[in-house]
Amino acid sequence: MDRLAGRIALITGGASIPGLGSATAQRFAEEGAHVIVTDHDGTGAEAVAQGIRDVGGKATAFTHDVTSEADWDRVMAAIMAAHGRLDVLVNNAGIAMLGLIATVSTADWLRQNDVNLNSIFYGTQRAVGIMRGQADGGSIINMSSVVGMVGVVGCAAYGASKGGVRLFSKTVALEVARDRIRVNSVHPGMILTNMQTVALRDNPEQYDVISASIPMGRFGAPLDIANMNLFLASEEARYITGAEFVVDGGLIAQ
Repeated sequence: MDRLAGRIALITGGASIPGLGSATAQRFAEEGAHVIVTDHDGTGAEAVAQGIRDVGGKATAFTHDVTSEADWDRVMAAIMAAHGRLDVLVNNAGIAMLGLIATVSTADWLRQNDVNLNSIFYGTQRAVGIMRGQADGGSIINMSSVVGMVGVVGCAAYGASKGGVRLFSKTVALEVARDRIRVNSVHPGMILTNMQTVALRDNPEQYDVISASIPMGRFGAPLDIANMNLFLASEEARYITGAEFVVDGGLIAQ
C-alpha cells in the first residue's frame, strides 16, 4: 500500500463520482500519495478530497478552470508553497462535444479543444518546469481516448482533441526524457463513469448494443483506468515514456 508513498500528485477533473479523476485520486491516496484534486466544480472536488481524508488518506482540493493559464499558475503556486514539489500530474479534465462535421459549430470546436488539448499544454508545461528541478523528475499522465486513435463518426472535434493529446505527449516525452520526466497517454474505451451512466439511463437499449461490440462483453470501470494511472505514476513504470496505453476491453483491436 505504499507504491506512491510520499508523492505529491495533482489530478484535474476529479469531482465526478464515479469518474476517472475521482477513482484515480482515491487509488493514489490508497497507495500513500498526497493527492490534490481539482475541478471547475470546487464543491465536488472538496467532497472527493474529504472522502479520502475520512478513510485516513491525504488530500487537498482546489477549484480550477483548466482552460485558464492564470488558474494553472495559482494552483501550481499553492502546491509548491504547501509541498515544495510535484511528482505526478494526471491531466484528466475533459469534455465530449459530439456531432457530425456538418453540425459542429466553431464555438463547439474551439471549446472542445480548449478543454481537452490546450489545458494539457498549460498543465504539462508548468509541471515540466517544476519537475526539471527535481532530482527524481516526475510522471505526467495525459488522458486521451480510443477516439484519439481511430476514427468514430460524430467525433470529429473530440477525436481531434484526443489525437492531439497522444502526439503532444510523445513529443514532450522526447524533450524531457533526460530530465527523468516520463510522459505517457492513456486511452480509455467505454467506461461506466457518471457521464456514461446518465447517457445509458436515458438510452437503456444502447447498453446491450455497445456491450456486444466490446470483445470482453462489458463496459470498464473507473478503477480500471485508475489502476493504469497508478502503474504509470509508480516506479514500476520507470522505463516507460512516450507511450500510449489502451484500456478498452479489446474494442479497437477489431
